[in-house]
Amino acid sequence: MKLTLSLMFMVVFHAVGSLGPLHASCKIHWSWAVKCSMVNDAIVNQIQKWHSNETCPGGKGEKCLYTLESQTDTEIKAIHETPKKHYKDDLTFTFTANGTELCSVEGYSSSETWYAVLDYGTNYCNLHNLITGAGLDKMPKYSEETSDSICTQYSSADCEKY
Repeated sequence: MKLTLSLMFMVVFHAVGSLGPLHASCKIHWSWAVKCSMVNDAIVNQIQKWHSNETCPGGKGEKCLYTLESQTDTEIKAIHETPKKHYKDDLTFTFTANGTELCSVEGYSSSETWYAVLDYGTNYCNLHNLITGAGLDKMPKYSEETSDSICTQYSSADCEKY
């Protein structure tokens, strides 16, 4: 009986774990062939541009209500609030310069709501929208890496909606 319960627990845990993070969150790795200071400034400028509710007229989309918490040369911390339900997600961008003209960034977004498990890709869009809004996806040697295993519902994210 104990063996059966243990096996069932392991199967369920493995199945749930293979679906992605156990809490609504997303980790993304980006890289560019530009200076990190340029990427850092572009992200901060985009956060400030999308600070008010006015960039989500009529409650359409979620490219609004970003708040800058702190900025250093190596880290940005921000909060994104959803315009309809006012859920909050914590965002962190960590910068690593690889030489003078290469920049790697780890982005992480996590729901402040303790019981959030699925998020329709919202945490992915929190980060991705800032990058594309700032035009950083058009910069030299841009790359973005993530997957469903480290980013809740990444493969079904609709960043025009979220």
